[in-house]
Order: sequence, then structure tokens, then C-alpha cells
Amino acid sequence: MTAPHLTDQQRADLQRIQVRPVLVEERERWNALMQAHHYRGFRTLAGRTLRYVATIDDHWVALLGWQAAALHSRARDEWIGWPLSLLRQRLHLLANNARFLLLPGESFPNLASRIMALNLRRLSADWQAVYGHPIVLAETFVEAPRFTGTCYRAANWIDVGWTKGFSRNPGGKGYAYHGQRKRILLYPLYPQARAHLSGLRPPAHWNLPMFPSVALKNAQLEDLHALLRRLPDTRSRLGTRHPFPAVLTIAIAAVLAQSKSYIAIGEWANRLTQKQLKHIKGRYNPDTKRYEVPSETTIRRVLQSANVGALDTAIGTWLMKVAGFHAIAIDGKVLKGAVRENGTQVHLLSAFVHGQGTTIAQREIAEKTNEIPELRVMLKDMDVHGQVVTADALHTQRETARFLVEEKKAHYLFTAVKGNQRKLRNSLICLPWEDFPPQR
Repeated sequence: MTAPHLTDQQRADLQRIQVRPVLVEERERWNALMQAHHYRGFRTLAGRTLRYVATIDDHWVALLGWQAAALHSRARDEWIGWPLSLLRQRLHLLANNARFLLLPGESFPNLASRIMALNLRRLSADWQAVYGHPIVLAETFVEAPRFTGTCYRAANWIDVGWTKGFSRNPGGKGYAYHGQRKRILLYPLYPQARAHLSGLRPPAHWNLPMFPSVALKNAQLEDLHALLRRLPDTRSRLGTRHPFPAVLTIAIAAVLAQSKSYIAIGEWANRLTQKQLKHIKGRYNPDTKRYEVPSETTIRRVLQSANVGALDTAIGTWLMKVAGFHAIAIDGKVLKGAVRENGTQVHLLSAFVHGQGTTIAQREIAEKTNEIPELRVMLKDMDVHGQVVTADALHTQRETARFLVEEKKAHYLFTAVKGNQRKLRNSLICLPWEDFPPQR
């Protein structure tokens, strides 16, 4: 088989191709071009997503779209060799190339395979930057016989078999048989990716999330929205379109779903249904008769202008309600590597839910004070009625105990008594502890 003939200009163009993620302001253009020119059209990408554009001297020549991997694919899963339990834990380490479009008039030999190779080189690092973990294995489904997947095969993608011809129903409820089977192609982005995905202990540098993403129910979204309505809108009224509490609700829910950047929050927001937007009282457009999603730039501006202290208190109160009754732990930590301009280290005091590790409040300790008075400031506006608040020996103080019991109507458990309370410590030492056996 002879290599395709290329002109000198085409060879030069291949060397100048660059593949990069689209900018926020370019996303609408990307969506419109994909809708207009891809044979399947375009509505949205599913799950965690990244959009790319391939350029030659800033001229757009191709578009690529990546989304969350398919939930079930027998041929893929058998090739990897993982059981169902590992699939649920590691499916986020796969990404699906859902769209690849060469724009009209831009095709010549080797162009598609060159673009795909450049995209694969950076995909994992870009995913790590946005979502906090790498992509280990790429997948795509090729609609045969319409396409043969030439550019994928030229880049050494592995053909592992066929899909069964099912697709998820609109709304995500169940699957429907459409009879259009597709070829399944896979591309490992790491050496030994197959063995690591199916092994008991993946490499530590893959940075697997400690906690699963949280999908909120409509009732929880409504409760969060109702709490955020109490916060003052810090924006100028000029030009505002989206309700302040609705934007905050979307941002918080997206972060709980493990969106770790403004871009990821914007992508998550675009997947909200009309029913969900109605529950949080999003902006309703009477012309289109649809609820509209705030853009990534709108979300960014709202978060950057919000009252951080009031927002932190509101989120903490809501998280306690969602978690149900749990004890609240108070602990202070010095942040390694975080240094103020004068050289002093940053010291944080945090309140978090026992057994879950969910942080519900946090304050930076100023240089001329300490944790003791800051505990009262941190919990002052929080509803801890009936909760048990635990703290270490530093907080074994009469004022703190009185604050918790009399003002907050809470209970307390101070886990130790040390030199800061000598009289109390000496009294405890003299107690006949054999008369107080542990209770079961």
C-alpha cells in the first residue's frame, strides 16, 4: 500500500496544525458548526466533557468532542477484564470521542489522523486539569458501514467488537433497541492501561476521587434554592438576567457533582433538564417558552461577587440538613505552603461532619487572635441546635461551653484536658476512674 500523495503545501499544513480546547467565548461557535455540519447534528455532550478545535494558523479546520464513557459495553469491558464492581469505580477514567468533524473544504490525506494523534497526546493532561483525574483509555463507536474508522485505525486504535444496537432513552430511563450496531475502538493512553484498570491497585498518581459525585434530588435543589434566596444579590441591577439564587444553586450542585473548574461547572449546567431548571426557578424566556441556563461567565461573575461568609454559612447549614443528625467536629490546621505576605503561615479553623468529612464551615485565623474566639464567630450564624460539637483540649473553655449550651442549644464534648486548665485537670486526675467503667 503506497502512501497518499501530498503537495508541499499540505505537508507544511500538517506540521502547523494545533489542537487545543475551545475557549469559553468560542463554545457557541463550536456548537453551531457541529450542529450545522455533522451528519448526526448536535444537541449536547453527556457527563464530563471537553471540546477541542484543530487550527492551522488560527483557521479552524476540525472539531472534536469528548464525553463520559458509555456505562455498559460488553466488548470493551471484556477486553479490559474488569468486574462490575471495578467498572463503577473506574469508569470515570475512560472518555468517549462522541464527535469528530472535519469542517467543509478542509479535508486532505493524513489530516484526520494527524489531528486525532495530537488530540490524544494532550487529552489526559487536559482532563486532569479540569476534573482532577487523568483519562487512561479512550473509546469511540464507528457507525459501519457508513464509516470505516480509517483515522482511528491509522492511529493504532484497537478494534474489540460490536455494540448491541441499543441506546439510552431520552431522560435517561432505560434503553431502546435501534438495531444500528457500531464498531467499538479503544486507545490506551498509558502503558499497561489495561492491566491497571483491571488490577486491584491502580497507580497512585491517577488520583482517584475519594468520594463519589453527588447527584441532588429535586427536593434537595429546592431546599438549597430556598436557603440561598435569603442572601443579598451583590450584582448591579443593570443587565442582570438570571436570578441570583438560581445561579448559586447551579454552581453548588455542580461542585458536589465533582465539577472542579468554572468550565466544568458551565458544562454541568448545560445538562440540566427543563424540569430541574423550573425547580430552582431559573430564568424563563417567554419567547422560546423555555428555561435558560446561565453561561460560564455569568456563573463566574456571580461567584466572584458573592458574600463569601454568608454563602459559606448557608451551604454549611444546608449540608447539615442533607446529612441528617451527625456530630460536628472542630479542628484547626496550619496550611503547608500557604504563606501570607509577611511570611506567616495561614491557619484555618474548620467544622466538619463526623463520619463523612464534609466541611460545613471554615475561617482563617487572623494573626492577632487564635482558635478559641473564632469558634464562636464561626458557629454564630449556624443552626447547630441539638447537635453534638466536639473539639480538642484547646477549646476546653467555660466561655465556649456556655456559648454552645446557652446560646446555640447544642451539646459539647471536649476530648481532652491539658495544661490550659490545670485545676480541672488536677481534679480529673484525682477521680477514682475505676468507678467509671466504659459504657457499651
